[in-house]
Amino acid sequence: MSTAANEPRAGADPSATETSRVPMAQRKDVIVVKDLAKSFGDNHVLHDVDVTVKEGEVVAIIGPSGAGKSTFLRCLNKLEDVTSGHVVVNGHDLTEKGTDLDTVRQDIGMVFQHFNLFPHMTVLQNVMLAPVQLGRASKEDARRQAEALLERVGLAEKADARPAELSGGQKQRVAIARALAMKPDIMLFDEATSALDPEMVGEVLEVIRDLARQGMTMVLVTHEMGFAREVADRVLFMADGVIKEEGTPAEIFERPRDPRTQDFLSKVL
Repeated sequence: MSTAANEPRAGADPSATETSRVPMAQRKDVIVVKDLAKSFGDNHVLHDVDVTVKEGEVVAIIGPSGAGKSTFLRCLNKLEDVTSGHVVVNGHDLTEKGTDLDTVRQDIGMVFQHFNLFPHMTVLQNVMLAPVQLGRASKEDARRQAEALLERVGLAEKADARPAELSGGQKQRVAIARALAMKPDIMLFDEATSALDPEMVGEVLEVIRDLARQGMTMVLVTHEMGFAREVADRVLFMADGVIKEEGTPAEIFERPRDPRTQDFLSKVL
């Protein structure tokens, strides 16, 4: 990684955690992926992928459709079984038998393209559900936390609404609040804005931008190139199931070296 990646993220909140003040190279590894391969039958989707994510780092993954980006992200909390290789999260190897996946996953929040909210529950109930069901909070504490999270994502006034009454951008912000309710160390975003109308994208990106300012460790699969350039500490370009190139946003977007990266960016920028 270049030394530029060790500088504080642009726009970082000076009141963020102590971690954000530690040079990136000195922070602990929270995700370590080694020789990761994934196949669906004869379809080889990922090939010997190596990625390390530091505490408080924001990593954006870009690339063409079908590159394996979403599959890679789903391997990070073992929503997809890996074919070979290792995925280590907070020191736990998810590929080893005996690893308590449920415990590890409680420290990983994930937000998908589609919101997956429970339609029969209110917004507040959706956010409260996981902490109560998994025994992390009493109903009273979960309610207080959910109200604070809805305030944080700008939806306090929608606490008693049903998902059907919300816009797409509002639903995705509820989904983010729901993921944050488990107090994760890591957030994964799988094209969180791709199912939204253009006018709704900004409100979701602002919530993610705020998480970046606060020092949340995040891995983002995104088609929003300007946003990736703004918030990421590091950008990975993936094509054909391989990390073709990685670097700081300036390196990837201004000085890409790999011809495949150059070709992709020439079409999307």
